[in-house]
Amino acid sequence: MILRVLRAACVLIVAAAYQCACAAAPRPLLTDYTHTAWTERDGAPAGVTKFAQGPDGWLWIATPAGLYRFDGVRFERTDTVHGHRLESSNIMALTTAPDGALWIGYRAGGVSVFRKDGAHTYAEDGGLQPVGVLHLEAAPDGTIWAAMRDGVAVLAPGASRFRYLGFGSGLPALGVFQILFARDGTTWVGTNTGAWFRKRGATRFTRAWPHVTLVWLCEAPDGTIWGNDFKQGYYRVRATAPAAGEPAAPELEGYGMYFDRHETMWMMHPDGLERRLAPNLPDQHLSKENGISGPLPSTRFEDREGNLWIGTQRGMDRLRPNRLRTVAVTPQLEFPALVSGPSGQMWVGDYAGDLWRFDREGRIGREVAGKLTASYTAPDGVLWLGGMEGVQRRGRDGALTTFRFPDELTGLRVHAMQQDRHGALWVSFSAGKGVYKLAGGEWAKAGGVPDLLATSMAVDAGGNVWMGHLRSQVSIAGDGAVRRLGVDQGLKLGTILTLHADGKAMWVGGENGVALYRDGRFSALQGERNEQFRGVSGIVREPGGDLWLHGADGLYRVARADLNGWLNDARMAVAFERFDAQDGMQGHAPQLRPVPSLKRASDGVLWYATAVSVGSIDPANILRNRLAPPVQITAVHADGVRYPLADGHVTALAQGTRNLQIDFTALSLSIPERVRLRYRLVGFDRAWQEAIGRRQAYYTNLAPGTYRFEVIGANEDTVWNTAGATLELAIAPTFVQSGWFTLLAVAIGLSLLYAAYALRIRYLTQRMQERLQERLAERTRVARTLHDTLLQSVQALLMSFDAHSRKVEEGTPERTRLDQTLNLAEQLLAEGRDQIMGLRTPSSDEVLELTLGQFGQSLAEYWPHAFDMQVEGSPVTLRPDVHAEVYAIAREALFNASRYADATRIELGLAYSASKFVMRIRDNGRGLDAIVAAAGQRSGHWGLVGMRERAGSIGAVLDIDSKAGAGTDITVTVPGKMAY
Repeated sequence: MILRVLRAACVLIVAAAYQCACAAAPRPLLTDYTHTAWTERDGAPAGVTKFAQGPDGWLWIATPAGLYRFDGVRFERTDTVHGHRLESSNIMALTTAPDGALWIGYRAGGVSVFRKDGAHTYAEDGGLQPVGVLHLEAAPDGTIWAAMRDGVAVLAPGASRFRYLGFGSGLPALGVFQILFARDGTTWVGTNTGAWFRKRGATRFTRAWPHVTLVWLCEAPDGTIWGNDFKQGYYRVRATAPAAGEPAAPELEGYGMYFDRHETMWMMHPDGLERRLAPNLPDQHLSKENGISGPLPSTRFEDREGNLWIGTQRGMDRLRPNRLRTVAVTPQLEFPALVSGPSGQMWVGDYAGDLWRFDREGRIGREVAGKLTASYTAPDGVLWLGGMEGVQRRGRDGALTTFRFPDELTGLRVHAMQQDRHGALWVSFSAGKGVYKLAGGEWAKAGGVPDLLATSMAVDAGGNVWMGHLRSQVSIAGDGAVRRLGVDQGLKLGTILTLHADGKAMWVGGENGVALYRDGRFSALQGERNEQFRGVSGIVREPGGDLWLHGADGLYRVARADLNGWLNDARMAVAFERFDAQDGMQGHAPQLRPVPSLKRASDGVLWYATAVSVGSIDPANILRNRLAPPVQITAVHADGVRYPLADGHVTALAQGTRNLQIDFTALSLSIPERVRLRYRLVGFDRAWQEAIGRRQAYYTNLAPGTYRFEVIGANEDTVWNTAGATLELAIAPTFVQSGWFTLLAVAIGLSLLYAAYALRIRYLTQRMQERLQERLAERTRVARTLHDTLLQSVQALLMSFDAHSRKVEEGTPERTRLDQTLNLAEQLLAEGRDQIMGLRTPSSDEVLELTLGQFGQSLAEYWPHAFDMQVEGSPVTLRPDVHAEVYAIAREALFNASRYADATRIELGLAYSASKFVMRIRDNGRGLDAIVAAAGQRSGHWGLVGMRERAGSIGAVLDIDSKAGAGTDITVTVPGKMAY
């Protein structure tokens, strides 16, 4: 019995000691910071002697091999500052003044100052001896103090020469290493013979205690001055000596002591960096074992964004405070599960250990023994815990009740648990066993639920149990019925990983994103820049309305205003903020179990789990970078030539420049990977361009002219520098791009076109003349033939008829009829001669209405019908070719009407107008036969055909309207632009 009591006591003592050790163990250094190391392989400088940073944002790095500057992405060795050259590449001292000037001290002597409007080097003519400069410091009043190998030299504001503080100042003449301006106004100087101080208002320096070499001075938050003895020992420096007999011994080990803005002490050692915490906590180290860039750290610096920089003999390191706080736990967690405690605090269990109560620093105390894969916390504070062999119920009083699995479930793991409105516990198992219900201490298979794995569960506002499955499927179990949702309702997330009720809606996270179920449909949440929110296994909607998602690519925050915009229009892309490995996350959200991987504690802190760790973030106190990054244009390359920059302007690029590259940067050193840059070339770009993964802009095929390049940037917290940087560019045209060349080219082009036109006209005229000559020759031949044959024969025939007519007695009707016939024949013969003359000569200038009127009247005298002519409008001379063809058509029509129509009346109408010329011939004769009207001509006769051909040759429209017994109406219409 005694042994049993002793054994139990030992167990309790060991457990208590273990809990105390767990509670007291500090977080490892690299859980609080994101550490990045750069070495020579990354282009980083080695053997850094000093860091400095001015208002322009550049991190300046001094080394014995030259001066470097760093924008967080690229190291650049430079021999110039603001366009002015350095005096030497061997640099020992470096600082920036309040006015933004960069001061450089050379190891071989001399000090240079660089400003945008100029530079100056102080050597012998500036009051300095050619000896090394070990340290530069700007006093609060703007005075520059230089720790030289031969004493302390100061340059007062506005002075042109340095002045040495000689023997009268009380300082030693040699072996000065450092100057420190304390917060109380005291000036401290570290030398080979100890520390010396001068209080505000005093004129001489006084030697401090201890009287040992003190070369690296530092002021603690409580005002204590510490000094290093060159032997890795730090002494507490005092203005007066202690009581007699007190030894002068170092109290701390190390060198390069520094207190950051959070009053944390940092100490350098030959093998790395130490972070000293509270006196009762072990210190933390950054060394070779956890990736420091090299041995023998030589300098440290805290930039304006709170990052700590360390220079080593092989490179440099950055320690950036994390936004996410990872809980350091020993032993290592294995697939941790988040559990909401009875009072809303956070508990954590895993596959390998027990369930512990946690705070943000780590484990506090063990709550339940045993492995854990899933849990459910009821509204009344009762916990249901799923293990490897059964489900445990932990009451509010801490009492545990175990419900072992049925035999068919032995060895399986619980994936999810949820209590329904009736108090029954729904439990999902792996291996295709589906879902079981635990009610009244008895297990039963849940009816109606598919045997597909249920990865997660939740209860909606109506008390229904939601279960997520594989292949974008969800089951909803109500009273006595189970319904299914899936692709038909818009769910396309693959395996469902988590469910989160949000009022009457339900958020669903899965392999392929996040969706919200409301009004009977799922709406997929889409982020800006094509963000899909992959692998989300944890969802929390804060009381203030912000939405948090934990997925495969990190932890996301969607602000309430942005989420409300998406809720009003699900087609829009929602803005978001991401926290990932850059912020201190180790691993990513689990993609099967335990889920959910994100929970909110009662104090408002969000807890997340990965496969190997748990961490937290306080949404009300997220570490923010409020500094808008300075934006600079660093280089201009045009057609492969680099152009110098002067005050942001390039005077002029080469004539005919076509290709342009502009380099720029945004000087945010905390998370440069998240810096956003936008640019545009005014005069070329219509909108801002986003520079993704690069800090250059490229343009090709630029035209001559003046341009203005603008670039703006934002830091990791989307704080924009909207002023940005600008660059004026001017591209002069070559001769072939000038306006004179354009005018000359236009003139030459017009001349060539005119020459081509003239040649074409000349060619066409020549061809026309040739054709006219051919046509005239043919007409002459035809006219000659007609004159020599037909007209001569007709003339002979007329003479014969005239001779015979003289034998008929004059005055008789027969003689009168014969004389009339002979007169008509002579008239026709005369007209025939005229036509033959027309073939040999140009068209007649006769008046159309006069000649046609005479012809019609003569026909009326020979044949028994009346003739009438009407002229509308003012007569206008027709074009010769139109005149000839219209006259021929009219003669043919009038002759046919007189000869064949048996008409009693023939009418001729001529109408002149600006738009057209119309000739109309009507008779009241017998009209055309139906066969002739249909065929358009009489067999063996070519009168109608000839009329149509003539009309077509002048672009006229010939219309013949004829009906048997109703006469004929012939109309010729010539457009005005072709008639006159």
